[in-house]
Amino acid sequence: MIYEFQGYKPVIHESAFVHPQAAVTGNVIIGKNVYIGPGAAIRGDWGKIIIEDGCNVQENCTIHMFPGTTVLLKESAHIGHGAIIHGATIGRNAMIGMNSVIMDDVIIGDECIIGALTFVPAETIIPNRKVVVGNPCKIIKEVSDEMIDWKTKGTALYQQLPKDCADSLSECEPLREEEQNRPQQQDVYLTWKKNK
Repeated sequence: MIYEFQGYKPVIHESAFVHPQAAVTGNVIIGKNVYIGPGAAIRGDWGKIIIEDGCNVQENCTIHMFPGTTVLLKESAHIGHGAIIHGATIGRNAMIGMNSVIMDDVIIGDECIIGALTFVPAETIIPNRKVVVGNPCKIIKEVSDEMIDWKTKGTALYQQLPKDCADSLSECEPLREEEQNRPQQQDVYLTWKKNK
């Protein structure tokens, strides 16, 4: 659902896909080929949220802020299932792991990988291309070229997903048993693995 708040209507590029079970409210700008998954709450009521081209915000993520703050997800940022971004800047082509919490005034550098369940305290600055894990977070190593290549290919699947959803996602009644001539599911994993 898309909601106006105090005169602010979200701006969403036509190539983006926002799942009907996500909530996008107020002062939010969503760029090209962005995927917003079901259960995501993107709440631009007290500040502004900018989600640049090619980002994905997966299922049950929350993006919000303290009053007067701008949240920025730079191009191709990848926000894993259940993550919380509260008043932070996420660098270009960075990955935020599942159920991580990124707090106020944090700056995550370009091409960083933040591990699942990581807590990044307020005002932390993470330089470019770092692997970060833990609660509280700790930089454990550099992101290798191989790691960023793997991440970039995974994000590319999500950049294709808005078009795939626009072309084929529809509400339906469930089958009561599997059909014999059911279409073969596109094997995205094998394609990704081959290109890895």
